[in-house]
Amino acid sequence: MSYLLDTNIVSLIIKRNLEIYQKIEDVKAQRKSIFISCITYFEIKRGFLAVAAPKQRERFNQLCQDYQIILLDDLAILEKAAEIHAHLRLRGLPIQTEDILIAATAIVKSLIVVSNDSDLLRVEGLSLENWVEL
Repeated sequence: MSYLLDTNIVSLIIKRNLEIYQKIEDVKAQRKSIFISCITYFEIKRGFLAVAAPKQRERFNQLCQDYQIILLDDLAILEKAAEIHAHLRLRGLPIQTEDILIAATAIVKSLIVVSNDSDLLRVEGLSLENWVEL
């Protein structure tokens, strides 16, 4: 399977976290693909617009060149997101809409989400790895 990087992992890459860099190299050696959600792109980009961080911005721009950004252009993703939202709400376990959209993207595209966000553990059917706790 291939991987979808959550916003917190992309943030660690931008900050040059060595453990995450090593795991990415391992994944590349296995010839597996790594993707970024357009939701993560939005979350990171809006953060950069609020602060002056030219080096981090450049690293992010390079990351976006290295890995394909998955767009929300598939209604199946939005259908799955609505289903996840309703299911979690009925269980009294809501999570952020951005996390739901990233999870739905991963489920529909058969990707493993890489995240350090324990909220994603609530999403049934989601393949999840935490590269921070390796």
